[in-house]
Amino acid sequence: MTDQPPVLRLEGVVKTFPGVRALDGVSFDLRPGEVHALMGENGAGKSTLMKVLGGIYDPNEGQICVAEEQVEITSPMQAKARGVVFIHQELSLADELTVAENIWLGELPLKSFGRVDWGKLYADTDAILKTLNVSFDARTRVGDLSIANQQMVEIARALTVDPRAVIFDEPTASLTDAEKVVLFKVIADLQSRGVGIIYISHRMEEIFKITDRISVLRDGQYRGTLNTAETDEEAVTQLMIGRKLDLSRNESHHEMGDVALEVRGLSCGHLFNDVSFTVHRGEVVGFYGLVGAGRTEIAETIFGLRDPSEGQILLGGEEVRIHSPIEAIARGISLVPEDRKGQGLVLGMNCRDNMTLPQVDDLTAGPFVSDGAEISIFDQYRDKLDIRTPGWRQTVGNLSGGNQQKIVIGKWLSMRPEVLIVDEPTRGIDVGSKSEIHNLIRDLAAQGYAVIVISSEMPEVLHVSDRIVAMFSGRVMRTFTSDEVTEDSLIQAISGLQGDKVA
Repeated sequence: MTDQPPVLRLEGVVKTFPGVRALDGVSFDLRPGEVHALMGENGAGKSTLMKVLGGIYDPNEGQICVAEEQVEITSPMQAKARGVVFIHQELSLADELTVAENIWLGELPLKSFGRVDWGKLYADTDAILKTLNVSFDARTRVGDLSIANQQMVEIARALTVDPRAVIFDEPTASLTDAEKVVLFKVIADLQSRGVGIIYISHRMEEIFKITDRISVLRDGQYRGTLNTAETDEEAVTQLMIGRKLDLSRNESHHEMGDVALEVRGLSCGHLFNDVSFTVHRGEVVGFYGLVGAGRTEIAETIFGLRDPSEGQILLGGEEVRIHSPIEAIARGISLVPEDRKGQGLVLGMNCRDNMTLPQVDDLTAGPFVSDGAEISIFDQYRDKLDIRTPGWRQTVGNLSGGNQQKIVIGKWLSMRPEVLIVDEPTRGIDVGSKSEIHNLIRDLAAQGYAVIVISSEMPEVLHVSDRIVAMFSGRVMRTFTSDEVTEDSLIQAISGLQGDKVA
């Protein structure tokens, strides 16, 4: 691999936007048959660099070479024709079309008189799907597939050409563990054929499992390339953010107040059963479990999005019945949802309007919303949460993932809740912003908030939680304090084991 010339090389790439130098002389190369990680915080320039490579943006300076030939790539179709294929994090599929039509869209095989050769279309598609070991076929309507299987359709698109380079952008964000294994086999197969892989991910465990080299961007500048086998997570993190992170478990201790939220024997159909727990003011309670354990559904029930089939919810010792999010908000409960882009934000609106959206009715002056009151709220929480944006007029969709998450948290903190529920607080967020969100959660507890954190990442729940509720198949298996929990006991609990017995 090391003796062969790069399949792809970028030298001195500069890209500027009005008032912003997004890429500042970035260089990068990709060798045949290697998996090369591209890492950096949100806003470091990774997406911009890939859009230059994919013909979406024209660089202001620099050059692109494919197989040692200097080229100009002015469109995604031209990039694909040169063997550079993208698998995007954001799905771009037509739900009403079949899998085959989506995979070959714009390149459908034709017979005489411009008729589609359906037989060849389905046969070619099924041949590709067979290599991915998926459970659906070419004729399946894409809208009927799960998000994970739709991601597999995106991957299948890359296999319709003979690629030189394939760029994976957060490809496992929506995949189960079993589907990840299939994806990694696909990547290994591409490697064996001499295809270079650019792998963009915030998941360190994946980076160290499948990559050969790691290149890092920070603030639009190239910061260096490391051999994966010769480095570690701390070194990569320091290169990404320019400082060391506190990755230790939570050992902080502060005064806890009265019980803010108590749940007794709560059930919701087949989703979860007989769940009981408490959250004190000044405490972070983490919920940890496998996909389908019922964690998010519990949060949605407390927030009034689902009606419980039995059980009690008590706030400040008083039983309450909550039938809608409006009632939950009025009772002092706020929920930062798992899907911040789909459920937490209006991406086309500005920062101020997103942050004040739930309380617009309370900010009216006569028939109009008070601009001054809205700006005051935004300024307060921008400073409090260190939200990095040029100003309140900035469109939320243009912010990094970490700053988007802070906007959502600020929106609900401005409602001054008694109980704050945060579902997957750092999903899709870079390691530096993760640390900021974790510190924010701990600070909120220190200020007296009762906080519930739902996370699929063990280091996260260990780092922020005072107590951890371990769930399996809709049931609470065990509640740990931060002093007594171990990784082994936590894994055992979420796997449905009690001691050496299956629950």
